Amino acid sequence: MRRLFWLAMGITIGALVVRKLSRAAEKLTPQGLAGALVEGLRDLADAIGDFGADVRAAAAMREEELRSGTGLDAPLPERDDSPLQLPGRQLPGRRGAHAADR
Repeated sequence: MRRLFWLAMGITIGALVVRKLSRAAEKLTPQGLAGALVEGLRDLADAIGDFGADVRAAAAMREEELRSGTGLDAPLPERDDSPLQLPGRQLPGRRGAHAADR
């Protein structure tokens, strides 16, 4: 009975070792290396795409924060055609050929 147990154990371990070695050898073939390279490049491309999407989302959020903080999206005030008047000062009158238009 003891010999039968050790024989079954040896066969099981041998089969597992042969499987592991054949998988490792398969990965070292040119096709296995090319497949691993393609998969690695695909993962890298996905990671770069995700990073770009995260950067664009963060930039859009930050731009919105800056716009709301500075008031860039506020409506423009109505334009007044009168010349700019400073408090307590009068702007000098127009001179030259265009002064007649006044």
